[in-house]
Amino acid sequence: MKWVNEFHARMDRWGERLSKKELRIPVDLTVGVLFFLFALAILYVLPQQVAISEKDTVNGRAFPTLLMVVMMICCAMLVAKEIYKLITKQPLNWKVINLQTELKALVILAILVVSYLLCRYTDLFVVGAIFCCLGFLVYFRCKKPSYYVITLTLAVAIWAAFRFVLHVDF
Repeated sequence: MKWVNEFHARMDRWGERLSKKELRIPVDLTVGVLFFLFALAILYVLPQQVAISEKDTVNGRAFPTLLMVVMMICCAMLVAKEIYKLITKQPLNWKVINLQTELKALVILAILVVSYLLCRYTDLFVVGAIFCCLGFLVYFRCKKPSYYVITLTLAVAIWAAFRFVLHVDF
């Protein structure tokens, strides 16, 4: 339990510093550029991810390609509108982002991603489920040992019920 208390103390110190730091960004301009780049990346990897056949009249790449092109057109229009606002000195839509809040969200996302990776590379869902349970209990500063026992027991019991009773292989 000592390492958990040290972890929480370190998180409190980081949280104190990050609570005072904020980032101000022009939302529409930033989102337009980011999603345009996202659509380009999807179009770039689409040929490696979706195989097509010569006998298909409409292949599996048609809809994703159309969707990404429409998204790129809309993003380009949004960016052009924001650039026009910059040129004509009109106010942009700004958003203030608190770094402490965003870091908390990233930690939660990291727990979920690591849980997925553990499931994926060990081929055991129960390993990822146990990590996810422990990660969230530690992150949300759960102090009662009974909560850990109950949560881990339920995670293993649910996995066992699906695996051995219902014969679901995941």
